[in-house]
Order: sequence, then structure tokens, then C-alpha cells
Amino acid sequence: MTNVSVSLYLDTACNLEKEIENASKANCSSVTVPIVHWNFNREFVREPLRSKHGQFTRSDLLLSSTQWLNRVICRIGDNLDLDSPFEHIQRQAERTIRQEMSFAEHLVQNGYLYTRLTGSNCANFARTVGCSMFKGTLLVEVPISNHRLTQHCWRRDIKEEESTVENPWKWWNTFRSHADYNPTLKVALELTADVPKQDEIFRWLGEPVDAIVLPSNIFLTNAKNYPVLSKAHQSMLNLFYRTFSCHFILKANPADGHIKHYVDYIKHIIQQNYVKNPLHGYEDLLQIPLQPLYDNLDSFTYEVFEKDPVKYIYYQNAIEQALLDRVPEKERATTTTIIMVVGGGRGPLVRAALNAAETTSCKVKVYVIEKNPNAIVTLTAHINELWRDRNVELISTDMREFSPPEKADILVSELLGSFGDNELSPECLDGAQKHLKDSGISIPSKSTSYINPVFASKVYNQVRMLERSPHWRDRVISSRHMEQAYVAYQKNAYHIDDPQPLFEFVHPNRDRDPIDNSRRKTLRFRASLDCVLNGFTGYFDTVLYKDITLSIHPFTHTKGLASWFSMFIPLTDPVQLQKGDEITVHFWRCVASHKVWYEWSLSAPVVTHVHNVEGRAQPIWQ
Repeated sequence: MTNVSVSLYLDTACNLEKEIENASKANCSSVTVPIVHWNFNREFVREPLRSKHGQFTRSDLLLSSTQWLNRVICRIGDNLDLDSPFEHIQRQAERTIRQEMSFAEHLVQNGYLYTRLTGSNCANFARTVGCSMFKGTLLVEVPISNHRLTQHCWRRDIKEEESTVENPWKWWNTFRSHADYNPTLKVALELTADVPKQDEIFRWLGEPVDAIVLPSNIFLTNAKNYPVLSKAHQSMLNLFYRTFSCHFILKANPADGHIKHYVDYIKHIIQQNYVKNPLHGYEDLLQIPLQPLYDNLDSFTYEVFEKDPVKYIYYQNAIEQALLDRVPEKERATTTTIIMVVGGGRGPLVRAALNAAETTSCKVKVYVIEKNPNAIVTLTAHINELWRDRNVELISTDMREFSPPEKADILVSELLGSFGDNELSPECLDGAQKHLKDSGISIPSKSTSYINPVFASKVYNQVRMLERSPHWRDRVISSRHMEQAYVAYQKNAYHIDDPQPLFEFVHPNRDRDPIDNSRRKTLRFRASLDCVLNGFTGYFDTVLYKDITLSIHPFTHTKGLASWFSMFIPLTDPVQLQKGDEITVHFWRCVASHKVWYEWSLSAPVVTHVHNVEGRAQPIWQ
């Protein structure tokens, strides 16, 4: 079961301790309250300008610091027009909200502040609130749809006004753009009675949504007089929770007697549809791609790969099929097939080969080539203890340099990275294929990389945090973080268009010498909505043998495959896209004697510089 957090949104809180107690009885974890206070005759009190030290809100002694931090979300900026055309109103609002923010930060420190957007005229609001250096999280409430846009779907008499009515996503996009994509800004996405189109819902999947706001007016009443949500709202609720693991803020009248029913229903809907994700903890976490040809992998990395429940089964199936195709049934007891496992690691491919030999009743001799001296220790132990009665020979060297006593019938490797060729499988297998017979089989036999344009706020902000590190050692190379590719299991992402194939490699490579593994390709995508582009997501698929394939492509993803996450390839600066804009991207795979690297740039809708020129930020060493 999962822990679902619900906060109760209160318009007033005269007795804060009492409100928190009532919220707890209704199974709410916290309350969202205005930072300014209301007096007993319900008159709004906000007078920061009357006295330099005048009281304008509650004393912080009402609650303990732990309660302020964990049980209260301070709401600021309601009914303040920081972008008023009247200067005196604007100045007063700015002074007021700065005072509120200062006191709210005094209370919650690195907790939550809450405000809301009502339009895209928000430059001064963004400057004052969004650009602040608050240590916690600033929740910005945005409705998921604009009721005036919904009217245009059925009212013909106001069609001429449609172009002037903005989608609330544009409010948010304008606000966070003014605030320079401040990572402390998060969205409190308010669901409305009107459900937007599916692609507009998906656009929010790339945004930093931290909370879902549920007004009581979107609930229906069932036959037993309990509040429920429509199927469409239930689907949105589950989609957002699976993507963001967000918490919920309930807007309801505490006096209506149904608060506990609302909260219990929300938790029931989430828990009823909750499926434990075996990759939980890896979501949107940046990782530097491995370079196993240059670096020696550690035991933990080997173990992570070996736990994949799918990959080695597929490899075993591919080796089995190759053995059956190569050796006639009547010769299987006498003919020995030479299998070379290049890059043996700690032996999972060797086990797959030996298991395949046993299931097909074929005789095999397995050569294991491994350069990592630490993995050699494990492989030697396996040969002495587990494979003593099997024909296995270990060679400790680089696969491109070894000289085996005989050529192989089947060459097996797993040098594929998240982008297919980013672990230099073409260079490695091209170097090793001279030891493969002319009729020999390579497993894998082909790999193809893919990319698609994406807006992924969470991983992008992690890259920006690296770039803006305060440590002087990091500042020396700060401009290079945006020119590197990263491995990331992306959930918080909006995919602007479908993936397209990029680079393809076939093994064995029968091209004439010298083999050229450099590549260049131009791809064109199109935006179906107004959105932001901040990078590309990379995938790959591979043909192991005949119709046996492995894939992390989103449309053909191999069920249960967990060895590879997608790549995130950032752009130095986000690009604003309009609906219908064509995205033209150029990708290069460059090869030198000692390194390989990727370069990329845009030529539409804007022209960008070429990223990672000469591999200055991220070379892949040979």
C-alpha cells in the first residue's frame, strides 16, 4: 500500500490549533491557510504600512516549529495585484507580499509556501515571488482548464473572442519563464469540473507538479449520498499520482460534515489503482553513462545488471536458436560450436551460453574474454567451482587485442548502452569480428538508436543545478554540463512528438576497410501544442538473432526489461514552441583514434549552437 497525503485548504483559520485538530480527525495530514489573520468579525486584516512593527498576523507561538513545518502550508498573495496598472497599488502589494513571505519563511523555513496564478500578466509577480531565494517549495496554484475556453466548444456567438482566452498552462509558462525556471517553484494543479483534452493533460506531465488541488464542486454524489469523482477525474488523479507521487489539497467547507468522506475517497481511489513499481527510487534520477571499455565496472554495477529478470533469458533464447540453426540434429552430439563471449563481466552471458547448450543438447566450447582484472577473479572462481566439467576458457585481455587459437561460430556481447552504441559496441565488435568465421553469427546482430523531443523539468533542473554549482572546482567546467547526455528513468516528462530512428549498426560489419562508424542525421518533428522544448530523449532497440529482440523504445518496450533507462540529451537553453512548429535537429556521431562523441544542434524553430563540439564536454574514450 502507498501513503497518500491530503491537506485541507482553509479560507480562514481563526483558531489554528483547532483547525489542525479537526483536520487530523478527518485524516488530513496538514492545513493550507492564509498567512495573514482574520479578526472575529471576519474583517480582513493586512496593515503592513501603518506601523513598522505592527502585528499583521498570528504569533508564531501558536504552534511549535515542528507543527509549523509539518502541519501548515502558509498561503500568501491572495487578492494582491502586483501587476496592477496603478503604481501605488502595485507598490503596496509588493511591500505586503514581501512581508508575508518573510514571515512565512520565518515559520516554515524549508517547508511549503502557497500562492496562485490568475492570468499571464504576471511579470512583477514572478519577479517578486518566483525569483525569491526561498529554501523550501513554493506551490503555485494553476487550474487545469479555463472555463471560458470550455464555453467556446459549444457557444458560437463568442467564437470571435476565442483567440483572446488563454489556456492556464500559458499562465504558468509565462510565470516560470520570468522566474528563470526556478527549481523551488512547483505546480499545485487544480482540477476543474471541465476535463481538458488528453494531449493537454499529457503536457502537464513534463511540469513540476507537486500537488493536485481538488475542489469539492467537482465531486458527484452517489446513491448513498457519499462524494465520488467521475471516471475521467479518477483517471487524471491516478495518472498524476503515478507520474509525480504528488500529495493532494482538498478545497471544501469544513462545516459541511463530509471532509472525512472526501479524504477517505481520495485515498481509496489511489490505493485501489496502486501498482508497486520495481524501479521506484530511480525515477528522474540523473546518472552519468557508463564507459565499460575505459573504466572497470564495480561489483554493485554488475549486480544491478545481473538482476534484470528478462535480458539474459532473451540472450539464452537467441543462443539456443543460433545453435539449432547452425548444427544439424544428427551432428549435435559430435560437433563442437565455438562461442566467444566478449566482455564476460561476472559471467551471466557465459551461463546463458552453457544453458543454451544444455537445452539444445549441443556441444560447445566457450571462450570468455574480459579486461577487468577484478571481474577475472570472479570468472576464475566460477570456472574452478561451477563450470569445472564444462569446456570454458578464460582470456584476460581487451577483446580488440586478443588472439584466440581458433575462430568463433557465435560471438556474444552485451556492450549496448541506453543509446545503443554509446558504450562503443560498434568499435568493440568491429575489432573482435576478425575472430569470427565468415559464416559466423553475432549476437546482437543489429542495434538502432531513436530520439524524440521532450520537456522534462525535473531532470533538466538537475542539470542546471550542476551547472550552477557554487563549488569553484565545478564552476571551471560549469558551461559543459548542458552539453552532456545523461541516463535517466524519465517519468516527469512530456514527449512532444513520437521517436524516430537515428543511427543503425549491423554486426558483423562486412563493409570494406576502413570501417567508418561516424554518422550524421537530420530529423524533423512537430509540436502539436504550445509547449517548451528543453532536450531530447534517447532510446534503442536491438535484434539479438532473427526475431528475438530487446527494446526500450516506448512503443515496443520489452516487458520486464530493467537493464537500461532512456537517455536525456539537454539543450543549453529551453526553446518556446508554438502549436505546429517544426523542430529540426541535427545529430552527429563523431569518431577519432582515441574517442567517440556525439554533437547536436537545432536549426528550427530557432538556431542553436552545436553542443559538445569535439567532445569537449563528454568524450567516450576508446
